[in-house]
Amino acid sequence: MNKMEKLVIGVLGGMGTYATINMFKQYARVFPAIKEWERPRIVIDNRCTMPSRVRAYLYHEKVAELIDEMSESMKYLVDTGCNKIILACNTSHLFLPKIYEKVPELQDKIVNIIDVTVNKIENDNVKEIFLIGSEGTIDSRIYQDALEKKGIKCLVPTKEEYGMVRELIEAVKQDNYTDNTEKEFLRLINRFDNIILGCTEMPILYEKYQDKINNKGVYDPCLLSLKKMKEEYYD
Repeated sequence: MNKMEKLVIGVLGGMGTYATINMFKQYARVFPAIKEWERPRIVIDNRCTMPSRVRAYLYHEKVAELIDEMSESMKYLVDTGCNKIILACNTSHLFLPKIYEKVPELQDKIVNIIDVTVNKIENDNVKEIFLIGSEGTIDSRIYQDALEKKGIKCLVPTKEEYGMVRELIEAVKQDNYTDNTEKEFLRLINRFDNIILGCTEMPILYEKYQDKINNKGVYDPCLLSLKKMKEEYYD
């Protein structure tokens, strides 16, 4: 078996669907091919019927149901032959400890996009970075704590900006962009040199408006994780 055949990527998606579609496009770019069989196999479970990850964290709403459904999907991906799994949602990583308690064998299959991103930022010698993400991701401090352990300052939107960030996320989920979407996204991120696109909807906005963006360093967790797998199996 060659290196290409050894990698089978699983994606737990649907959180939301357009973000999953965008990640699939990224996969095609990260693994360029003259012939389709030169790419690794990828299996996507677009499980858009799952309970909200943000509401599960903030309000403890349907937590058990969410953990059961995430666990079931990841076991399904493993059963289809996937040996590396990406969760196409930053907030969903908050539930991994409970999932590992339920299904311990999943632990060595997950490519943790939070860890990959934090390590990349550290390796790039970045000392201060802005995180744009959901309320669940920000309030949980899943990025802030990991970065601060490495001496990196992590800035986040103010509580007053949470509503605006929600609107940006919903614009992508509904595939409905307005002039205000562009204005608010650019106003939010152009204040900072380095940013983490810490919600899987944000890379879509970044790509859409990148000609007007001034950031020096932009960190897309799913894209970085795909690149890491390519380095491990191909380069």
